[in-house]
Amino acid sequence: MSASPETLVTAADRLLLPEAGTVTTLGPGQRARAAAVLLRMALDQALDAYWQQVTPSMTRIGKHRMLCLEWYAGHDTARRCRTTWAALSAACHYRTYELPPAPTEIQTRLLEVTSLLAALRGSPGTTSVTSAGGA
Repeated sequence: MSASPETLVTAADRLLLPEAGTVTTLGPGQRARAAAVLLRMALDQALDAYWQQVTPSMTRIGKHRMLCLEWYAGHDTARRCRTTWAALSAACHYRTYELPPAPTEIQTRLLEVTSLLAALRGSPGTTSVTSAGGA
């Protein structure tokens, strides 16, 4: 059994801001990268839960669920999901020639994921194509 998206966000928050007196063996960059992994997992699980309510077949292919989200959850929510998921994906990857993500950057992403969890938990599939579309 996997942890809920909210549990993953809480764990990421604890990694980013450990309690006073907590001994940490990981540096701030490593904790930020680990928190980014947890946040991306939380967003993936929230998207799966959203699509499970709308149409279960959309949980099979990640690209399709992101592309079609605009017509079901609205333009703003879909844009925020794409942007946040891409930023977290970039932060998760280790590259020897790049510095790890800054804890403040991942803390900002944590707030965005928390907001997206609430938006995706709302009534799925109620946004019409005409209200979600547009330039």
